[in-house]
Amino acid sequence: MSARSKARKRALDILYQSDVRGDDLAVTLAAEAKRAAAEPAREASWLYAREIVDGVIDARDEIDEQIVTHARDWKLERMPAVDRAILRIGVWELLYNDEVPTAVAIDEAVELAKEFSTDDSGSFVHGVLARIARAG
Repeated sequence: MSARSKARKRALDILYQSDVRGDDLAVTLAAEAKRAAAEPAREASWLYAREIVDGVIDARDEIDEQIVTHARDWKLERMPAVDRAILRIGVWELLYNDEVPTAVAIDEAVELAKEFSTDDSGSFVHGVLARIARAG
């Protein structure tokens, strides 16, 4: 697994944890940063995970608007928390990180959905992100 794939998984953990617990995302990120400081071997994945989460914090309203606009009859609060987190990562990579090719951002998000969410989540995530990519 590449360092970026590991970072996406870490970012997913942070976003999901914050969402499910109802904690402020910045507080959850700070707690993870403290933990990461004690794990220098995982620094490569931590740096990109932090970049993703910081990006989601900075552009949360725009990211969520894109998700709701392209989710076709799905309200954000109706989506499973893990799907929301995966979509936020995918949208951030699509719209705010020029280093990640569109196909890679979508494929990585779909793989996370297949591994950590429902049987239908992979196709749902793919559909939403593909519509956002086409619109962008």
